[in-house]
Amino acid sequence: MNKWFSFLFLFFFFSYLGFSQDKFVVQNKKQSDKIRFKLINNLIIIPVDINGVTLSFLLDTGVSKPIIFNFLNVSDTLQIKDTETIFLRGLGGGESVEALKSTNNIFRVGDAVKLNQDLYAVFNNNLNFTPRLGVPIHGIIGLDLFKDLIVEVNYSAGYIKLTNHDVFKHKPCKKCEKVNLEFYNGKPYLNARVEIANRTIPVKLLIDSGGSDALWLFENDTLDIKPSDKFFNDFLGHGLNGSVYGKRSRVQALALKSFVIEDANVAFPNKENVLFATKIRDRNGSISGNILKRFNIIFDYQRATMILTKNKNFKEKFSYNKSGIELAHNGVRIVKQVKRSLKTPRNDTQNKYNTIILDPQYKLSLKPAYAIVELREGSPAEQAGLKVGDVILTINGKETYQLSLQEVMQVFYDYHGKKIKMKVDRDGIVQSYYFQLQKLF
Repeated sequence: MNKWFSFLFLFFFFSYLGFSQDKFVVQNKKQSDKIRFKLINNLIIIPVDINGVTLSFLLDTGVSKPIIFNFLNVSDTLQIKDTETIFLRGLGGGESVEALKSTNNIFRVGDAVKLNQDLYAVFNNNLNFTPRLGVPIHGIIGLDLFKDLIVEVNYSAGYIKLTNHDVFKHKPCKKCEKVNLEFYNGKPYLNARVEIANRTIPVKLLIDSGGSDALWLFENDTLDIKPSDKFFNDFLGHGLNGSVYGKRSRVQALALKSFVIEDANVAFPNKENVLFATKIRDRNGSISGNILKRFNIIFDYQRATMILTKNKNFKEKFSYNKSGIELAHNGVRIVKQVKRSLKTPRNDTQNKYNTIILDPQYKLSLKPAYAIVELREGSPAEQAGLKVGDVILTINGKETYQLSLQEVMQVFYDYHGKKIKMKVDRDGIVQSYYFQLQKLF
């Protein structure tokens, strides 16, 4: 009887594992699991375990297969095998990127496991999003997770919930909106409406949780999709194939069925930077993190739907970088700090009161360095004399090493007219600069 029971248990156990060979399955009794995430610059960062190694991945609805960056530093640890060389294309104006395609990798996200996962490992060490975000980013994951499971993204509480399809039940919700999805090459698209110059224009948008902006639109004279009279040229971001530039402006409104977001930021990327993306039939742009974070979202790829519920971020005002500066983590710098110790003499014959003597000692520490990597032409920072490569030491009296990259950048999104004082290191020489944030529209 015991042998029969053991055999039966092993039969079901291996059947369960066999079921998860080619797709993600949540392997616990509830068949559901919550994973906490970090929201950095409107981007979702989650822990992903690959072949026994835990890494930090960007959750990106716009990517087809997992991609690992900075490949040369992690290849031995991950024991990547069964590889072939391929070339990848994405946003940006550069050449295709060389990568290794690897099969038969074990992926785990929380209790969701897949035993036979393909991944792409990028050779180019310059393709590294870590400096731009200020936190470690080892790769990107998207479609494989979304197509195999119900994925709930709770932006307000900071977690994703993964559930097997056969146990998930959609609950009625009067305050929700059900949006139908369309798919092209496994990527999700939705239909929305934008209002520009008092005209309402229907648009098809890629859902791109891997983008930190609010909305991107591709200029189209036939459809009258173009910036309003108020816009400025700017750096928009860094894609798989290089930097992306374009115009920044605002739309009067973005409508997702009954949910209407007013005065939303919009970017119009230069055509040469998104040439590959514009070839996708009927695509008019992307909807990204600064819009998506205003909802809690249930993605159900099998039913081709997403459920939107407004959250506490819904009415958050849109802002933009008024300085013209883009920063990146640029290694470390040595900081000389004062370390004070307290000494009390055992015998004080000169003073009837106990005397505390401050004994200053210096210690050297390695602290993060933030350097200017993009500088908008004609911006307040450029006019003040700042240059690409300058390392910011202080901002408005605060040592930058005491702040995160996001905290430093947030200063540049403040109100029009705010005074900015900086000390920077330029080739070993410390210089001071002053400017005011400038409203552009």
